[in-house]
Amino acid sequence: MQFASDNAGPALPQVMEAMIAANAGHAPSYGAEALMEEVRDRLRDLFEAPQASVYLVATGTAANALALATLSEPWQTVFCTPLAHVHTDECNAPEFFTGGAKLSLVGAGDKMTPDELERAIGGWPAGDVHNPQHGPVSLTQATERGRIYTCEEIAALCGVAREHGLPTYMDGARFANAAAALGCTPAEMTWRAGIDAVSFGGTKNGCLGVEAVIFFNPENAWEFELRRKRSAHLFSKHRYLSAQMLGYVTADAWREAAQLANAHAARLAEGLRTVPGAEMVHNREVNMIFARLPRATHRRLRAAGAAYALHEGPLDAGPDEEPLMARFVCDWSVREDEIDRFLEMAAG
Repeated sequence: MQFASDNAGPALPQVMEAMIAANAGHAPSYGAEALMEEVRDRLRDLFEAPQASVYLVATGTAANALALATLSEPWQTVFCTPLAHVHTDECNAPEFFTGGAKLSLVGAGDKMTPDELERAIGGWPAGDVHNPQHGPVSLTQATERGRIYTCEEIAALCGVAREHGLPTYMDGARFANAAAALGCTPAEMTWRAGIDAVSFGGTKNGCLGVEAVIFFNPENAWEFELRRKRSAHLFSKHRYLSAQMLGYVTADAWREAAQLANAHAARLAEGLRTVPGAEMVHNREVNMIFARLPRATHRRLRAAGAAYALHEGPLDAGPDEEPLMARFVCDWSVREDEIDRFLEMAAG
């Protein structure tokens, strides 16, 4: 009953097979291998962007921090929500790698609206030397609360950014889950809606550890290459990053894995709605569920070995009936019998 994180799941068989195949003999290093050329071509085709610049890094934090550093200057501010991963979970890496650019928070939750973005940008008068200057807008797709921006919502936010001459970056650690839920193409969710750069996440959806950073404007390419090297994120045995990404995108493995994860979460969410005392925080949209369960239910589940993130507490003190919020995440490998056992335990 493993619902703690999609980071905790195993790698896809296609990814492991690609890694084994890449392990034969010698190959050029630092991204000069033939595998990277194939990955670049595959991702350009996938995103319908033949001129896009494509790079690989091993972590989502590196992808976000280096992409935002490429799109901003130290005296600027990045616009993101209070619950954006770049704000809550990266130990100030964006601020560090940008050389000091601050983060300006937009709205009050995990998603921003065009009006909120307009107000946040307006909060820093343009051209005032005493203020941080306007920098990129960063959208998390899917959000840290498991919600998604529709393509229309993305386009509206990119429109506001464009009116102010600002680039827009998409943190796509769970890009695949969002695209699968929307039933859209990668192009429709990115450059066609106005996104300038995106991280195409692999780690949470069946890779060992690889993220693609894609710039739709080639003028950003060289600076990103320099920043990646200077930050110690250019792998020497780069073929093992390339192999993972190649296995991930071949035969739509990325989308199939995300569809599986989303479907498992849908099954879990449907069952949770029937658990006595359960309260869904919001409707499930991707592979993450936020729900409140009575403290006694949490105790029973934890005693049975269920793994998930408890966001409220404490668990060991307080009324049994008090609802406590938790996050439940499904990855591609979760089994239906795990879900059913969990729901049986939750129901008591």
